[in-house]
Amino acid sequence: MRAIDIATLSRWVEAEPVDGSVQVGPDVVIDTRKVTPGSLFIALPGTRVDGHDFTKAAQEAGAVAVMGTRTTDAQLPHLIVDDGQAGLSRLACHVVGLERDRGMRTIALTGSSGKTSTKDMLAQVLEAFGPTVAPVGSFNNEIGVPLTACRVDETTAYLVSEMGARGLGHISWLTSIVTPDVAMVLNIGTAHLGEFGSREVIAQAKGEIVEALGCDGWAVLNAADDLVIGMASRTRGHIAWFSPDAEHRRPDAEIEVWADSITADDLDRHSFTLCVRCGERTWTRPVQLTTMGAHQVANAVAAAAAALAALEFNGAVDAHTVSRIAEALSQAVSRSAMRMQLRERADGLVLVEDCYNANPDSMAASLKAMEHVLATRRATDPQTRGIAVLGDMLELGKYSAEFNAESGRRAAQAGFEIVLAVGNEAENIAAGARAEGAHAVVTTVEEAAGSLNWTSHDVVLLKASRGLALERVGCAVLEDMEAQA
Repeated sequence: MRAIDIATLSRWVEAEPVDGSVQVGPDVVIDTRKVTPGSLFIALPGTRVDGHDFTKAAQEAGAVAVMGTRTTDAQLPHLIVDDGQAGLSRLACHVVGLERDRGMRTIALTGSSGKTSTKDMLAQVLEAFGPTVAPVGSFNNEIGVPLTACRVDETTAYLVSEMGARGLGHISWLTSIVTPDVAMVLNIGTAHLGEFGSREVIAQAKGEIVEALGCDGWAVLNAADDLVIGMASRTRGHIAWFSPDAEHRRPDAEIEVWADSITADDLDRHSFTLCVRCGERTWTRPVQLTTMGAHQVANAVAAAAAALAALEFNGAVDAHTVSRIAEALSQAVSRSAMRMQLRERADGLVLVEDCYNANPDSMAASLKAMEHVLATRRATDPQTRGIAVLGDMLELGKYSAEFNAESGRRAAQAGFEIVLAVGNEAENIAAGARAEGAHAVVTTVEEAAGSLNWTSHDVVLLKASRGLALERVGCAVLEDMEAQA
């Protein structure tokens, strides 16, 4: 945020009045390891630790003020609020409002899967047109959204805000902090199905994002998803449509973006023709993605559509604009670890880490991508061995056993001969894999890396919900080569 005097800051967060000319900023942090000179340290209570106990460490690291619910032993001005999270939200709302008033554009996105990958692509596209702030990783909740918003300043042209939901009203509340100029819904799947109860309720919750738009805003919607299509009637703004193919075109749209002539290389990195129509004008440009999986095509056209909607505010869309978008998509990399992250061992073993998050939709997308990789590898190396280390998909409620067993079946169908199943749902995962002919072993995360004699012919996928910390297996597999040397 812009550096601001503490008296103004106290009014913004509705704290007890604080006088003084201390300049606070630019950074707003909740972690003492991220404190920089001038920072505002927000003391939030946690399940294991309380931020109020670390204010002295924040002071020593360079913080100049503390916001919390009580005074501490830090010799710093204290902004005392009733609730630290609410104070952070009020601060973010003022910071965003200040920059929007001078012309910054805000782009908010949600969906059941693909949010973070699309956010990473969109940020890299928008950076070609101006300074852009976007979340690190999956900062998409009641803490992550305002913290990201507080990073904007007088130079920021675009703020990208990823928004998640675990219930009705969550996204509506997040959009009250970051009011969107562009609001995008990627898809409605089965993530958090156990909490919502049905895809229709998920759609109701996700659609709150387009309800937050003003009349001059843009809703960016997936023309290939029936539940997303139904959100068109819930917005007052303009509508831009995107589709991963040419079969779901919307010729009536003000803006439509789709992919054509899609191909894939041996690591399932896709190339396609980006097709853009704005009014009567149509442009096509080649795109070659660096990220793995057919689902990245949908993410890429979604990012292009959102960028076009944001640029349309300035009347900046022309042939050159489309060319710059296509070039940015072709150069975009995954900025968030453990999302179809390709790593190779010195002897040739291929490891794909996709274990930051898992739900039935992302599981299916990962396994589809790996099916292509396994098939192409076996064409040149018949000794290729496919090994899937699969763990629980969480928050599925009564559907948990069914969907986790399905992940095992899909892995075997994709060509994985061996499935190492871990977590509380390991037996169901293994049963599903065995039903389709795979050799499935129930093990633990700690023991999985030592379960096999890893070879240069192996193609390994790690996929599970974040709680299992499955990346530990990847580290052990990669280090195995060094241990043998």
